[in-house]
Amino acid sequence: MVQRISSHFNASFAALADATRRGVLDQLARGDASISQLADRFEMTLTGMKKHVGVLERAGLVTTEKLGRVRTCRIGPCRLEEEMAWIARYRHVWDARFAALDGVIDELKRQEKARGRRKGK
Repeated sequence: MVQRISSHFNASFAALADATRRGVLDQLARGDASISQLADRFEMTLTGMKKHVGVLERAGLVTTEKLGRVRTCRIGPCRLEEEMAWIARYRHVWDARFAALDGVIDELKRQEKARGRRKGK
């Protein structure tokens, strides 16, 4: 179980780590596109785009279908729900840490202000 989740997360996060692949997902969110169209849009070779699409496909973020000589790409079935839940857990941790830091800063400002009033008397 842990290995499967780790492997799935690694594939998802690896796919999303690249700006071009995130751009491909943004493009496919607007509508299906062929690998040729994507390659033109991102000014790269067909081979390069095929590699990017392959990474996205292995992560379940994109599906492809070949009709004749054209391979059409579309958004895949992976909804990133588990990944979003994982990120949300860490967001709560960081939100709590920043809230605590805000409290410390507010207290230091109050102390500094109080010292300034005492010196001014």
